[in-house]
Amino acid sequence: MTNASAIVFRDLCNQQGLAVTHQRQVIYEVMQSMPGHPSPEEVFVQVKELVPAISLATVYKNIHIFLTSGILREVSPHHGSLRVEMNSHPHHHLVCTQCRSIQDISEAELLEFSGCRPAESTLPGGFLAQRLSVDVLGLCSRCQQSASSH
Repeated sequence: MTNASAIVFRDLCNQQGLAVTHQRQVIYEVMQSMPGHPSPEEVFVQVKELVPAISLATVYKNIHIFLTSGILREVSPHHGSLRVEMNSHPHHHLVCTQCRSIQDISEAELLEFSGCRPAESTLPGGFLAQRLSVDVLGLCSRCQQSASSH
């Protein structure tokens, strides 16, 4: 871990009241380096190369701690397994219903596509939205090509 990312990680942990441990630092560093929306199992495979004694349960436990503290965000749980991300910028997801790949789409791109503008009124039932999350379900280009070749 570079000194800058180690300092950022320590600051995040201090802000959230979390102990800074070597295993947490490695999990955080690995997740920083992983593109997309990895599952805990995918994180575990890479972390195990750096910390051979670590267990999948430890990776899961720390990912849940990161989620609870706000260091990580959970991608919609409707995709069949826990998927997490470090992207804290407002965005939404394109989800392939065949291969389950997930791609980010910015709010601006989604609004341009849909022609919609965010509502400025209170939501029904006095619901207080904390974050808008839209999942666009369909087929990614790779699965479309695969389907058209069959």
